[in-house]
Amino acid sequence: MAQRLTASDRYMADFQDLETGRAYNGPAWLKELRQQAISRFSEIGFPTARRGNEPWKYTNVGPIAKASFRQPPADRSVSAAKLRDAVPWQSEWARLVFVDGRYSPALSAPPTMLDGVSVTSLAETLCGNGNLVRKHLGQGNNSGDDGFTALNTAFLEDGAMVHIGQGSTLSSPLHLIFVTPEGKDRTVSHPRVLVVAEENSKATIIESYVGLGSTRYFTNSVSDAFLGEGSQLNHYRLLMESENAFHIGSGRVRLGRNSTFSSLTFETGTEIGRYNLNAILDEPGSSCILHGLYVTSGTQHIDNNINIDHAKPHTSSRLFYKGILADRSKAVFGGLVLVRPNAQKTDAYQGDKNLILSDEAEVASKPSLEIYADDVKAAHGATAGAIADEALFYMRSRGLDEHTAHTLLIKGFTSEVIDKIELAPLRTYLEERVLDSLPDVNGRR
Repeated sequence: MAQRLTASDRYMADFQDLETGRAYNGPAWLKELRQQAISRFSEIGFPTARRGNEPWKYTNVGPIAKASFRQPPADRSVSAAKLRDAVPWQSEWARLVFVDGRYSPALSAPPTMLDGVSVTSLAETLCGNGNLVRKHLGQGNNSGDDGFTALNTAFLEDGAMVHIGQGSTLSSPLHLIFVTPEGKDRTVSHPRVLVVAEENSKATIIESYVGLGSTRYFTNSVSDAFLGEGSQLNHYRLLMESENAFHIGSGRVRLGRNSTFSSLTFETGTEIGRYNLNAILDEPGSSCILHGLYVTSGTQHIDNNINIDHAKPHTSSRLFYKGILADRSKAVFGGLVLVRPNAQKTDAYQGDKNLILSDEAEVASKPSLEIYADDVKAAHGATAGAIADEALFYMRSRGLDEHTAHTLLIKGFTSEVIDKIELAPLRTYLEERVLDSLPDVNGRR
C-alpha cells in the first residue's frame, strides 16, 4: 500500500515536480532563490506552536498545516461575468487578473502604455530582463523565520510587476485581482506582487483576493513595495475570499526619504485569514498612514499583525483599524511600533477599536510600542464594546425600527475608515459589502 503524503511532504513533492517542469524554468538566480526558500521551509515549517510563539499566539494555523492542498491545473478559467460580480469593477480602472496566481490576459486590461510606467506579469518580466526583479527580491526577507513567506518564494512563478519610473504617474487606478475559481480539488496558490515606485512617482493600486466557489482552498500571498524619494503610493487591499478559504498574506513596504505610503485594508469572509504587514520607514521624512476594517461573522477568524519600524529620525506613522464581530467569530489585532535609538522626532499613533455584536464573539487586541529614543511622540490604544443601549434607545425613540437603527449605528462606526477611501466607486462598494457581511438584528442574512 502506498504511504499517504503528509501536507509538508506534498509541498516538497510539488516543488520537485515544478522545478523539473519546463514551465518553472527561469534564470539561475531565481532557481537558487527557490531552492533556498524550500530548504528554509523544510527547516521551520508552519508556525503551529502556540506556547512561546507570541506573533501567532491567538491564531491556530493547525488546520492549514494539516490540510493537503494540490497545485491547481493550468487550464482553470473564470468567466468575466462572475468576476465582475465578485469584485468592485470599474471599466476605467486598469486591471491585471490572475487565476490561481497565474496571469490571465483574456480577463486583464493593462494600462495604456505610458513613459516610465511598466505594468506586467512577473513571469513575462522574468523571461525578459529580470534585473529589476532580482534587485528588489533580494532586498526583501524572502524566507527568514516565516514559513508562509518561504513557501511562497519557493513556488514563485508568476504575479504582478508594477514599475513606476522617476517622476511618472499611473494615470488611473490599477486593480490587481487574484481569483480562485470553483473546483473539485483543494488547491493552493502563491500570488506575488512587486511594486517599485521610483523617485517622485505616484500611483493608486487596489489588490483584491476573491474566491468563486465553496471548495476549501488556500491562498498564500506576498506583496512587496519599494518607495523611492518623494514617491506616493495609495494602496487598497481587499480580502474577500470564500467562507471555506484559508488566506495568509504578507505585505512588506520600504519607504525612502520623504515618501508616503497610504493604505486601507478591508477584510471579510475566509475561515482563517491573517495579514502580516511590515513597514520600514527607512529615511527621514517618510510616513505611512494605515487604515483597516475587518468584518467577521459565523465562525470566521481574522488576524491582523501590523509592524511599523521607525528606522530613521523625522518619520511619522498613523495606524487605525476597526473591527465588527458577529455570531461566534473571532478577530485578532496585534503588532508593534518600533522606534530605533537614532529615530529622534518620531511621531507615531497606533489604535484599534472593535464593535461586538454578539455575546459569543471574541477579539484579542494588543497594540504595542517599543521606544529606544527620547525625543518622540507616540501613543496607542484599543477598545471593544457593544452598541450602546442609549444610542439605540435614542434612535428608536425617533421612530426608527430596530434593524434600521442598528444599520445606521454600524455605518456610523465604519465611517471613520470608509470615508478615507478617495475612490468613490470603491467607497460605495465597501459600504454595501460591510452590511451584506453581517447578520441582521434577528440573526438572519
